[in-house]
Amino acid sequence: MVVLRRLRILGLAVVLALLVAACGSGDDGSPTGSRGQGSASESSTTPDKPPAEIKVSPAADTTEVMPDAVVHVQVMRGDLGKVSVTTDAGDELAGKVSGQAWSSTARLKPDTSYTVAVTAAGPEGGESTQTSTFTTHKPAITATYGIVYNQQTVGVAMPASIQFDSVVTDAAYRKKIEQAVSVTTTPKTEGSWGWLDNRQLMWRPKDFWAPGTTVTINAPLTGFQTGEDKWVAEDLSGSMTIGRQQMSRVDIDKHQMTVSRDGATIKTFPVSSGKPGKETETRSGMKVVIGKQREMTMDSATIGIDKGEPGYYKVDTNFNVRVTWTGEFVHSAPWSVGAQGSTNVSHGCVNMAPSAAKWFYDNSLPGDPVDFEGSARQFKPTEGIGVWQFDYAHWQQQSALV
Repeated sequence: MVVLRRLRILGLAVVLALLVAACGSGDDGSPTGSRGQGSASESSTTPDKPPAEIKVSPAADTTEVMPDAVVHVQVMRGDLGKVSVTTDAGDELAGKVSGQAWSSTARLKPDTSYTVAVTAAGPEGGESTQTSTFTTHKPAITATYGIVYNQQTVGVAMPASIQFDSVVTDAAYRKKIEQAVSVTTTPKTEGSWGWLDNRQLMWRPKDFWAPGTTVTINAPLTGFQTGEDKWVAEDLSGSMTIGRQQMSRVDIDKHQMTVSRDGATIKTFPVSSGKPGKETETRSGMKVVIGKQREMTMDSATIGIDKGEPGYYKVDTNFNVRVTWTGEFVHSAPWSVGAQGSTNVSHGCVNMAPSAAKWFYDNSLPGDPVDFEGSARQFKPTEGIGVWQFDYAHWQQQSALV
């Protein structure tokens, strides 16, 4: 009985030991492996975050996009991040964001490849980038233009001028161009844009400029049309500074020029103007100095009087100050000194003695006003810088926006 009882106790102890061993074995062996297996399963089964849905216009690989087209980016699902639209040269197209959309605010350069890069966050926060390219239309003609008298000191009558190398053919084109350009002045000055003709867009102040005024012209005209399949491919800007106030008056009948500075007369010269005749009489009107040339040959063939025809001339002249595109200058004329102050004998120019012409040449700036009076032949605005042939109200009517 004692033996049997001991055996039973021993057997129970062995069973308990095995159970303890089994529990211990389970604790030590299985948790590391099962946790690892559980993690791998979650990683492989967790779906990727959905990307943003982005729509770009023009679509990828589009060609012949017109320069006045608007580039538009819209995030249909998600949040818009960054948008860049660049040329191969690295020039970036300006644009603005409105909500989840981006639109270009500048026009496109003709015959140019653009890359659109859009970064956006998906609805669950995942970031994605979409890139596409498109190419703009190659026009038959690339329109060119310039900022006239850029970085020069000029007289008080000089308008801010944008001059196209060929005509802007349509009123609608001129209106859009005028809306795009701007003038900034210091001090602030009242003035108006106007088209002198279909090539020349000018901004003139209501009255002559105040000396010392700085004028800045901004003409961001890339992508603007000026004619049939004719588009601009560059932006330009420029500036000019207004110099001292000098004004000259030529009395054709009295054969006299008077020069004033800051309102006070500083010089009076005897002159000889154009002799009577519809082709030779000097024009009356408010002209503006266009430029100067120390020496030149004046050939009447340039104004339509050819060699062998009545009135033909070809003569070398000095100290030439141009006031019209039609061939009127103030210049030295030693051959007519005897007539200066008493008779008009020229072909339309203002003749001066050599010393007087040199003084006027040395003391003149492009943009100085020169007022002519005493002739029945009127100066037409397009025959020179003719913005002052209009009173201010009529000049404002030259705007394409009227």
